[in-house]
Amino acid sequence: VQLQASGGGLVQAGGSLRLSCAAPGRTFSSHVMGWFRQAPGKEREAVAAISSSGDVPAYEDSVKGRFTISRDNAKDSVYLQMNSLKPEDTAVYYCVGRLRGTDWRGPYDYWGQGTQVTVSS
Repeated sequence: VQLQASGGGLVQAGGSLRLSCAAPGRTFSSHVMGWFRQAPGKEREAVAAISSSGDVPAYEDSVKGRFTISRDNAKDSVYLQMNSLKPEDTAVYYCVGRLRGTDWRGPYDYWGQGTQVTVSS
C-alpha cells in the first residue's frame, strides 16, 4: 500500500487545515488507517486512527474535540480535519496504515511521506 499525504501548510492559531491521504489499492477498505505526527526535537506520536469500516475513530487526548478523522473507502482515502489549531500542533504529519492490530497507536506497516503543518501564534 502506497500512501500519499497532502494538505499541510502554514496557518494561524485558531485556524483549520484538512489533511488528505490517498492509498490507491484493492485492499484499502481492509486497512486500519491513521495519522502520526513528529514535532522538532520530540518523539513521533499517534494522533488519530480509524477502523477499516470507518465507524470507530480514536484520538490522542490533546486533539480530542478539535481533530476529526474520516475515510472514504470508495475513494481509497483518509482525511484529518484539524480545527482550532494551536502552535503545539506544529509537526510533520504522516499517514499510516495496517491490516491488523489491537492498539490504535501502532505498530503500523505502511507509512506515507510526511506533510508539514505549521501553526503560527
